[in-house]
Amino acid sequence: MPPSEMALDADYASAGFARRLGWGTRPAVLLIDAALAYTAPESPLHLETGQAAADAMAELSQTARAADVPVLWTTVRFADESCSEAPLFAAKVPALKVFAAGSPLGGFAPPLAPAPGELVVVKHYASAFAGTSLAAWLASHSIDTLVIGGFSTSGCVRASALDALQHGFRPMVVREACADRAPAPHESNLFDLNAKYADVVTLSETLQNLTGYARTSPQPHQDRPAAPAD
Repeated sequence: MPPSEMALDADYASAGFARRLGWGTRPAVLLIDAALAYTAPESPLHLETGQAAADAMAELSQTARAADVPVLWTTVRFADESCSEAPLFAAKVPALKVFAAGSPLGGFAPPLAPAPGELVVVKHYASAFAGTSLAAWLASHSIDTLVIGGFSTSGCVRASALDALQHGFRPMVVREACADRAPAPHESNLFDLNAKYADVVTLSETLQNLTGYARTSPQPHQDRPAAPAD
């Protein structure tokens, strides 16, 4: 680590930032906008490290399922390319039209796909909590910890992690399971999240922690077919 980064870490630590929240007793994995739009080279939202993050998300989902830990998904979907459900967001980011209904780029990026019974939350804004029933679902299933991966680090991952904290859930952001358009926004947002709003964790430690969890009883969502929540 360069001396300048060591000094910054020391400065934040001395001010009381970057303390660890730690895991709770009942986690769920939340995979945010794991869409082909971020891994397909022809997409305006393509991320160079998007496929590597998608592969890490696949490891998270597989390990969580084996441990009987819930896996939740978000997807962005608009009725058409006007994105009238979120007009100001679309005015700021016109590329959101790739999430219009029927666009193949809005689908999940291989090898990712929800399994039967896994909740898929449809959203129109950056945060997974904005205008959705996610917080109510988590509370009703006694979830206290959210293991977060997705696209992009500086956008929907950051917004969702912040809102997770503000709704009373422990956000664990998995470094390798997130991606951004360039290393600088990726690293700077992980630094800021770890300092103030979440625990930034590695994939290896997360897989180990997930393996140690097993839910004690089936949850109601397990018997439902996969369907959007909103």
